[in-house]
Amino acid sequence: MPQDPMDFEWSYWIEWGREHILWLLAGHLLVSQVSRLLVEKYKPWCLMVYGMAACWLLLGIKGFAVVLLHAAISFAVAQFQLSLLTWLCSLILLSTLRIPAVEEAKRKWYDTENEYYLLLFTVSVRCLFCTSFSLEYCWHAPTQKSTHSFPWMLAYVFYYPTFHNGPLVNFDEFNKQMRRQEAFSVKTNLSILIVGIIRIFFWWCLAELMIHLMYIHALYSSALPLESASYWALGGLALAQVLFFYVKYLVLYGVPALLLQMDGLTPPPLPCCVSLMHSFTKMWRSFDVGLHRFLVRYIYVPMGGSQSSLLGTLFSTALTFAFVSYWHGGQSYLWYWGALNWLGVIVENVTKRILSISLIQELI
Repeated sequence: MPQDPMDFEWSYWIEWGREHILWLLAGHLLVSQVSRLLVEKYKPWCLMVYGMAACWLLLGIKGFAVVLLHAAISFAVAQFQLSLLTWLCSLILLSTLRIPAVEEAKRKWYDTENEYYLLLFTVSVRCLFCTSFSLEYCWHAPTQKSTHSFPWMLAYVFYYPTFHNGPLVNFDEFNKQMRRQEAFSVKTNLSILIVGIIRIFFWWCLAELMIHLMYIHALYSSALPLESASYWALGGLALAQVLFFYVKYLVLYGVPALLLQMDGLTPPPLPCCVSLMHSFTKMWRSFDVGLHRFLVRYIYVPMGGSQSSLLGTLFSTALTFAFVSYWHGGQSYLWYWGALNWLGVIVENVTKRILSISLIQELI
């Protein structure tokens, strides 16, 4: 039975995974386990070299140079130790991905659109990693700079399991866990690997069944069936789409999360089932946990967060969603999506504040 071809993200990553990425991830696993067994002290540098080689192989020397250039510029700007300057640099680097002339020049480097999109997705995610490292560099004392050197930045930026699509791991967590040396057990790691592969295979089979049998995205691409459907049917289609999105990310984040575990790191928790969520706030906290931690640590809290006044909270939340919308591409529909999510979170937070008033609690 033919599959629904309208979900670009699933088709794209599955095709790349089968042809190249899964094999490169297997190579990373081999290098990681051998280095943990024989040269634990040099594991970060072994993985860094492997990640750079994998980047060169898939993106070519020009793509590799772009990633390296972004890292070098971010590190150079971080030397001023000014958070505002670091953010300005990050936003400028991110904006270069949307300049038409630059896009056309990069397209000419590759034979197919898929190869160009791989560079685009990779550099977009690397921008977040460069921002995380640079801000941590700004915030740490001079005595801690040895753990925030340029080689450590390269080890973080070129760490291959999270290289193309995430999940996002903040530099402070990555650095602390990567430098931690612990007992290595082949038997324990093998059991983790086998159980993890079985779980990911089950999720992949479920996603393939959904995309071969349900045709959710094909229905959404045509106005006629949507106009003739009842509100109950539209609600069912919306639920089916978000459930597929959830299962898809169990696979797309499950594979790198398993490799993080095999490397002795703690991955961000995988997405929670959307059927268990009833609020915007919980959705943002528990679906893409790595992105949520990034936004809270580097945008929401520095801008005041929930500890500031109501207007301060409104502003810091708006700034957070504005960045999310811009990072995802900045198209008009993404600004609407960000604004609606911001409104949902604000309504929930205002309602919680009202319900926390003692008089209201007594009435309840």
